[in-house]
Amino acid sequence: MKVVILAGGFGTRFSEESQYKPKPMIEIGNMPILWHIMKGYSHFGFQDFVICAGYRQHMIKQWFAEYALYTSDVTFDFTRQDPGERIQIHNRRTEPWKVTVVDTGLETMTGGRIRRVREYVGDETFLMTYGDAVCDVNISDLVAFHRRHGRLATLTSVTLKQQKGVLDIGGDNAVHSFREKSAGDGAPINAGYMVLEPPVFDLIEGDSTIFEREPLEKLASQGQLMSYAHRGFWQCMDTKREHDMLQKWWASGQAPWKVW
Repeated sequence: MKVVILAGGFGTRFSEESQYKPKPMIEIGNMPILWHIMKGYSHFGFQDFVICAGYRQHMIKQWFAEYALYTSDVTFDFTRQDPGERIQIHNRRTEPWKVTVVDTGLETMTGGRIRRVREYVGDETFLMTYGDAVCDVNISDLVAFHRRHGRLATLTSVTLKQQKGVLDIGGDNAVHSFREKSAGDGAPINAGYMVLEPPVFDLIEGDSTIFEREPLEKLASQGQLMSYAHRGFWQCMDTKREHDMLQKWWASGQAPWKVW
């Protein structure tokens, strides 16, 4: 099952660093938050990633192209005549990931980015999340929940006092309405970490479609959107305060999202 990660938007610019690189490449510890998200999925056996890039997308491609060098010992032997033999990698410590980085456009909205990677996802159930939030949700349990209810879409919901995508969830865990960025202290919000069926692509009209509006609202009105209630940790990285908080957790050795 492929994991689609939205990593292409301009995002929130909360520091000098975030002015010059995609927010998913902002580091927690010495690794991008994108890596932390991928490690969480990988822990549960989901290792085939499709990264929806856009803003400074070359930086994401470059990072993965050089990842083996970052995490291994390397010999550069320029006495070799064959260029393919001049770099020797020792003690490789990379994860067994397949990563497809797709340039989904500079100004494409979230729905448009998902639509643009349809050819890489194919006709199968897929996972989707945002490239600026970490979570300790059990991905295997999330997928099992999605399989049981048989609807087209499942999102992970958390209860926080802030304005994200506010949900009206019934006793059967069906999402009856989806309200983007409405005031709702204490209401469940959309935390990403979704499971989606291929027909969801057909609800996305084009690059200007915001996934959290028409597609999710239509799924909710049709009874095709379910909520997986997560009682554990979730945290986005929209401000410098939140970034500093994530850095502090990681440095303490007790990062709540580190399930691996």
